[in-house]
Amino acid sequence: MEKLPKIAVTMGDPAGIGPEIVVRACLSPQVTEMCEPVVFGDPEIIQDAATRFAQPDVKVIALEGPNLPDLASKAPESKNQLFVVKCTDVPNSELRPGLVQPAAGRAAAQSVIHATKEVLKGNFQAVVTAPLNKEALQLAGFAYPGHTELLAELCGVKSFAMLLYLPPPLGSPRKTGLAVAHVTLHVALREIFDKLNSPSVLEKITLLHQFLRRLGIIQPKIGVAALNPHGGEHGIFGNEEEQIIAPAVVAARERGIEAEGPLPADTLFLRAVQGEFDGVVAMYHDQGHIPIKLLGMHRAVNVTVGLPIIRTSVAHGTAFDIAWQGRANPESMIEAICLAARLATSPAT
Repeated sequence: MEKLPKIAVTMGDPAGIGPEIVVRACLSPQVTEMCEPVVFGDPEIIQDAATRFAQPDVKVIALEGPNLPDLASKAPESKNQLFVVKCTDVPNSELRPGLVQPAAGRAAAQSVIHATKEVLKGNFQAVVTAPLNKEALQLAGFAYPGHTELLAELCGVKSFAMLLYLPPPLGSPRKTGLAVAHVTLHVALREIFDKLNSPSVLEKITLLHQFLRRLGIIQPKIGVAALNPHGGEHGIFGNEEEQIIAPAVVAARERGIEAEGPLPADTLFLRAVQGEFDGVVAMYHDQGHIPIKLLGMHRAVNVTVGLPIIRTSVAHGTAFDIAWQGRANPESMIEAICLAARLATSPAT
């Protein structure tokens, strides 16, 4: 039987829904049929979440230190076992569900850092991250806007992008879903015009093209969004389309990438959903996030492209308002782990 890839799954902010969706996803048949998930975080917290929200007979196997390399030759002995790598130093007594806390931010960051380093060593084939809270992360002393920037620094790369991928719904004739890459990310809207440039647009087109190729699309079709209303109307509403975006699209086409744009964003996503494009390049965070989350909030997957490792995540936050209440939907986490396993077993192109 073909060996399943081992996937490192981080706990996320323990005050949020991370532990709940992690245990429910890691124990789901969809995930265990595709990979062997190993959680990075606090074994006591994960055991509590598994007992309360998954299966009462789940047994967490705690691992740390020198035992970790042995995972390469081990798999859970039964479906109710879950490996957890202990990598946090936050006393559980300090944690309060549903609240922004430095202790929780520190635990989330430690899980990401430890898991990423193990993937870089080759001990795991991918990392899947549960949601963290950006304010808690900052309070804990980690000055990053979010996961994406932290992972880029850990991996030593400067060319990367956040991509949202929406798998096709069950029964859909569309087999490849829809992917959206973002040129700018966690910045104030007023800063977007200063940060946008042709090289960055071209970079994101290229990274999206490479991701879609890895999904098995031989010649992906990419739609590039305009920044201004109506695509700028030839300079009436702004000239970023003509001076920044259009040259990047031309350069991409010269590289053999089938890109089209800049296209008005208010109709581009409809055209993509109808099958005209396999992927879209959005100019800023909400331009890409809003349509994808509207189309499939709980199925969407966050992917960081441009890293030397595979990283996927949920496309939602910590949901403090429903944390530790048994109400969290694990579907996005299930999709994230399954996509990571799929990418881990497909060759890079």
